[in-house]
Amino acid sequence: MDPRFPQLRLDPQGATPLYQQLARQLEQAIETGAWQAGEALPSERNLAESLEVSRITARKALDRLAELGLIRRSRGSGTFITPRLNQSLSRLSSFTELLTQRGFTPSSHWLARGLATPSVEEGMRLGLGADARVARLKRLRLADEVVMAVEESCLPEAVLPDPRAVETSLYAVLEASGKRVARALQHVTAINADAELAALAEVPEGQALLKVTRLGYLADGTPAELTVTYCRTDYYDFMVELTR
Repeated sequence: MDPRFPQLRLDPQGATPLYQQLARQLEQAIETGAWQAGEALPSERNLAESLEVSRITARKALDRLAELGLIRRSRGSGTFITPRLNQSLSRLSSFTELLTQRGFTPSSHWLARGLATPSVEEGMRLGLGADARVARLKRLRLADEVVMAVEESCLPEAVLPDPRAVETSLYAVLEASGKRVARALQHVTAINADAELAALAEVPEGQALLKVTRLGYLADGTPAELTVTYCRTDYYDFMVELTR
């Protein structure tokens, strides 16, 4: 028997249906790290037999975890814990740094990477002249091969003259070239995914996403990065610490 099962306590006489009790307790176990991202969850049958509940109860509990984005089912392979990223809003970190620190394997699926003419808004926010060019990067950000976010970055050509130098971590490339982003202003809002964005993020059209707009600056105050990231709410959390 899985040693984590004895920690699950179901009350057949309780007012809450068993599948809801089981789903909630499994959710808590996943959130506290009893099962790690990428790890296989016990099968529906094993779950039912070990906890002495019906397979229907086990199935409905797993369905609930799937709805919450905590697990993913792979036909013929099993049920696995999905990656989940909790990002602090008080510390400037790259996506690659955050995932690596939490034991995930970060990767990118590139959609566009090259030099272009900035839009009026990009030029204004980055303080660029009329004849300036920018490095434009668009990619899917993945953790353990799961799409976590769609990211679009725009940087002055003077900051990133060769967009193809970026393979995984943009910030690592900038630091290596002496163009480290020292601080940033970040704005978070909620949007509903249109058809194109939903297809890229692998979510249903209309699903809520978190739109994170970051304007980064070099140590001397020069605007260096304008990045818009569309984050999946089932995999991404933001956290801020408040003190009094």
